[in-house]
This record gives sequence, structure tokens and C-alpha cells, in this order.
Amino acid sequence: MPNGIIIIDKPAGWTSMDVCAKLRGILKERRIGHGGTLDPMATGVLPVFVGNATKAVEFAEKSDKEYIAGLRLGLVTNTQDSTGEVLETRPAHISREALEAVLPRFTGVIEQIPPMYSAIKIQGKKLYELARKGQEVERRPRPVTIHALELMEQTGEAEYLLRVRCSKGTYVRTLCHDIGQALGCGGCMSSLRRTMAAGFTLADAVTLEQVQERGEALLTPVDRLFAAYPAYPLASARQEHACRNGSPVPVKDLEPGTYRVYGQAGEFLCLSRYERGQLRSVKNFFGG
Repeated sequence: MPNGIIIIDKPAGWTSMDVCAKLRGILKERRIGHGGTLDPMATGVLPVFVGNATKAVEFAEKSDKEYIAGLRLGLVTNTQDSTGEVLETRPAHISREALEAVLPRFTGVIEQIPPMYSAIKIQGKKLYELARKGQEVERRPRPVTIHALELMEQTGEAEYLLRVRCSKGTYVRTLCHDIGQALGCGGCMSSLRRTMAAGFTLADAVTLEQVQERGEALLTPVDRLFAAYPAYPLASARQEHACRNGSPVPVKDLEPGTYRVYGQAGEFLCLSRYERGQLRSVKNFFGG
């Protein structure tokens, strides 16, 4: 049975769930999930987890991400991107210098009001379901972190490309909308390409056509997601037996922290935390 991670360069017009459905058909595996939703208009890095690797989805979802976003000034829409209904158009005679001057206000920890066209639930209802009925509800601002925000180039009279590196939960279209509001002319997101997620980049990504041709040969082992953590190979069959049975593994002389734990045959067994002389499993990846 196929197990591992496959990094898809998501095409425009597909939902993230569309991609998962397509891969279920190609790989003949029911257990498939993605590590961070991309809107249909967006393209780029979509980590998809297959088989037993789906246990790692939660770690990918929490990771930082990087995008190249198109910012169109002078246009305000109900979805905060260029696919939505136009609410307002304004003159946008904004210089590159003026745009660069406001970007520091949107770096670091900032607060965003989630857009109505989002999958966040309020009182059991997804916001986009309410928005499609013409309803708007109060949303509380949420803290997100913008680690880097860079103006890359001007592509038109009021069109720019921004590079954004941000935390989980950031709405890049809301960022574009808010930048437009700060400049006094309004703005929306005109394009979005994700260039990094969960440590994977476009260099790791393949197309759906390539998966159709090569199938599970393109799968990456799940432990690559945790490459930032040191590896710890278990020294004895007794230790491996304890690990596989969910028991803490006594170990001497390790620095406290998180480790990738491997069995004696080299199989990646789990992500574990070492504290007070014991390795305790955070998430197991063996079996099934």
C-alpha cells in the first residue's frame, strides 16, 4: 500500500480537495489528505499525505508558508480577491515608495479579521455559506505572524508582486485588502502562488500529469517532514519492542528535545520527545 508525501504543484481552478480526490483515483488509496488549503485561484506547493503518512497532516498544517501574491490597488471586492464581485473602484496613483513605506506596518504579529468568504465556522456555519446567502456576521480579529513581506516588482500601473512568509492561519487576500485600505485606495489579491509549505518548495513539486505517469514512485518518505529534528536509531530489540508498544524508552545522555526515532532495520517509527531520561512518542508512524 502506498505511504508517503507527494508535493503537488496545484493548478488553478482546482480545490485542494479536488487534488486529493484525483490522487485517490490514481494511487488507489483512500487515506489521502492535504497539509494546508489553497483557494481554487491559487497555484503552487500543496503537500499531500498518503496512507499512513496522513498521521503527519497536523504537523504540516501548523507550519509556516511562503507565497508570491499579486496585489491590485484601487479594486475592492467581496472576496478580497479578483474573482469576487466588485464593490468599489478608486484611483490608485500610488508610488512604489509609498507602498514600500506601509509594508512594515504589516510585518511581525498583526491582527486580521477573517474574510466572510472563508471556511471558518461561527456557530456551526461556515462563513462562506453565510456569505453566499448575502449574510455578514461579526468576526473577531485573530493574531497571525508575517515573518517577511517584500515588494518584488511592479507589474502594471497599479499591480505589484509581494513575497509573503507567514504563519498558519494567515489570509494573504486579507493582507492585500488591508494594505489597500492603509493606502487609502483599496486593494485586492489578483494572483497567488505558494512557493513553500511544511519545508517543501516548488523544487519538490510535481504536476498531476506526472503523478498519472509515475504514480507512487513520486512519494517522499514521511520522515522528511521532520528533517529539522535529529535522528535517533534505537540500540536494541528491547528498546524497539517498548517503542512499538507505546512505552517510554529509557535512554541515557541525550539532549532534551524532539527526535526522529528509527528501528534497528532503519524503519522510521515515530517522532518522540526526550525528557528526564526517557523518549516518549509524540506520534507513531509504524504499522497500518
